[in-house]
Amino acid sequence: MFDVIRIPAFKDNYIWLLRKGAAAVVVDPGDARPVLEVLDAEGLSLSAILVTHHHADHQGGVADLLAYYPAEVFGPASESITGITKLLRGGETIGLPALGVEFEVLAVPGHTLGHLAYYGSGCLFCGDTLFGAGCGRLFEGTAAQMHASLMRLASKPDQTAVYCAHEYTESNLRFAVAVEPGNDRLRQRVDEVKAARAKGWATVPSTMSLEKQTNPFLRCHEPGIMASAQRRVPRAQNAVEVFAALREWKNSY
Repeated sequence: MFDVIRIPAFKDNYIWLLRKGAAAVVVDPGDARPVLEVLDAEGLSLSAILVTHHHADHQGGVADLLAYYPAEVFGPASESITGITKLLRGGETIGLPALGVEFEVLAVPGHTLGHLAYYGSGCLFCGDTLFGAGCGRLFEGTAAQMHASLMRLASKPDQTAVYCAHEYTESNLRFAVAVEPGNDRLRQRVDEVKAARAKGWATVPSTMSLEKQTNPFLRCHEPGIMASAQRRVPRAQNAVEVFAALREWKNSY
């Protein structure tokens, strides 16, 4: 098994560094500088880079990292990302020999059309598809695509550690409570996250179990959430339509 190091970047991004011995793999390095600092401080050698999608805050540091390390770069085949050496479309299994693990590659279109997620050893690196108590905006895909992608992620075991790429949980929870005010586990999570953020602690990774209990975008089939969505969009009659109504509501919340 590997250790996972959280590397803050920009305003609220997280870059994830997977470490085993002196070997390292990094996920979504939008900025090379903090990654290089950790590699140097820990005496690590970068062997691979995993990219979930083409937005600059997820892949902007790839070229600079490659100037220091001859790493393999895995990423979406359908998106323009400089430096990718292993083009992926979802459905593949990739080996990371330096860590002694394999990852399942999941196609999760919605936020972008080529968005990928990586799952292995009980860990899910999901970029901007699934967030703590929320999900990504639909910049390129459709509501049906994003809902299907979220259901694909939610099918992973409850104990799966969910490593998303932004510290959005606190603001997402405010929206979640507006959608589902009667959810006691959700209100408990609000208190837990508020206490953690007051101490400067991160709120991710979470677990798939926690997301399925408290994330409205994974609960579009629940009667209370359907009713909330229908008060805003009466025509929302199925899970995809409820998801679309919730995503539009969140966009302006």
